[in-house]
Amino acid sequence: MNLTIENILLVGSLLLLISVIAGKTSYRFGVPTLILFLAIGMLAGSEGIGGIAFNDPQIAQFIGIVSLNFILFSGGLDTNWRSVKPILREGVVLSTLGVFLTAMTLGMFVYWVTDFTIYESLLLGSIVSSTDAAAVFSILRSKSLALKTNLRPTLELESGSNDPMAYVLTLAFLSLVINQDQDVTSIIPMFFVQMILGGIAGLGFGKLTKFIINRIRLDFEGLYPVLMIAMMFITFSATDYVGGNGFLAIYICAVFLGNQDLIHKKTILQMYDGLAWLMQIVLFLTLGLLVTPSDMVPFIGIGLLISIFLILVARPISVFLGLAFFKMKMRRRVYISWVGLRGAVPIVFATYPLLAGVEKAHIIFNIVFFISVTSVLIQGTTLSVVAKWLHVAIPEKAKKITETDKILLDLPKSSMQEFEIVPGLQAIEKRIVDLHFPHSAFIVMIKRNGTYIRPGGSTVIKPNDVLMVLADSVADFEKVNSSLGKKA
Repeated sequence: MNLTIENILLVGSLLLLISVIAGKTSYRFGVPTLILFLAIGMLAGSEGIGGIAFNDPQIAQFIGIVSLNFILFSGGLDTNWRSVKPILREGVVLSTLGVFLTAMTLGMFVYWVTDFTIYESLLLGSIVSSTDAAAVFSILRSKSLALKTNLRPTLELESGSNDPMAYVLTLAFLSLVINQDQDVTSIIPMFFVQMILGGIAGLGFGKLTKFIINRIRLDFEGLYPVLMIAMMFITFSATDYVGGNGFLAIYICAVFLGNQDLIHKKTILQMYDGLAWLMQIVLFLTLGLLVTPSDMVPFIGIGLLISIFLILVARPISVFLGLAFFKMKMRRRVYISWVGLRGAVPIVFATYPLLAGVEKAHIIFNIVFFISVTSVLIQGTTLSVVAKWLHVAIPEKAKKITETDKILLDLPKSSMQEFEIVPGLQAIEKRIVDLHFPHSAFIVMIKRNGTYIRPGGSTVIKPNDVLMVLADSVADFEKVNSSLGKKA
């Protein structure tokens, strides 16, 4: 079947429906949801029962980049800075040095076991060098897997921030493969430019986005998520245009915004949570359609060999060397090395050699695809088992709910107090979003002149208002007093 304007919506919506239903029951059989999405795409493809002919890596790459924008941005919004701060150094080392060591170790192994040139081998190693944010976020969160001693924020920080490094390495070695006369030192300036500009742009656009969202007055609440999407794409494309790393920029931008007071933050978080799942489904369906299963058959043997080396040797080497100077229990290091999931990102990066016309691009693509599938199947299905075996999992009854979970779930607080806004308080004529309330306290209602107002982030506090505040503890109410300008 050839996709046309007339049938693309019908086919696409049916594939989405099948994916959602399949995903609902997949974990009963211990199969990661993402593999189900990929399998459905392959079944709908040219050699499957759907017979859909799709062989355009350029469109697949475009869909991949758009999807990764949403996935990384959603992951960044859900990153709690207080959880990440204690393990920031470990996460940064894993997402930079760890990725580099993985690419070099695997690249040298590929050079030893294949007839690839050294640059082609290092290109393949670079493409699969990062852990996949879509795979890690979706599997950890859908399994509700609680881990001890900051393991989960470490893994999520690494997976959310290491794609930029893999992207730079992929572009660098792709350039060396295409231009054989270039020296390896020529890629060093590109690396620093990409990372420095990406970091600066991410923080800058984060502050700009906060200012715009909190200052602009839109008539409809539903327009605020649309505004956020616009700023997300501006951040990525503008950073990429000036030579920075767009993936790094949007992740830093999202982490900054996720830890700020924003108008209609709950609406924005809910929207991005749904869109991230949609983009994961679309991305894996697209990549499933793109691959031709029969083309992979000749590379099953070498693909399995490279995949096993990556899981059991290259990834552990990068983790143990990268974390050598940090105090960490051995079982934590082992578990971090096991959660080296490869998913859609390497497959998207593997389209770059295809579009560049590299001689062995199809071989690289098929090997990368096989590595991603085996990684999610082997590692993704055993995360819970290995966590329990290494004693790094928290028992079900001891799991904690994060502040983001509370916002999304709209859970009730333990107690309520009323706060009267007497004349002279600093909170008067300020918007709620500018009061910097503690994250665990919410104004549920305002009594003003005998009437009740349901507040929003842009609601301005007036003299003699009575605020009805829900919070978790006495300490939270003391912080509310401080935010309002009251003396404890």
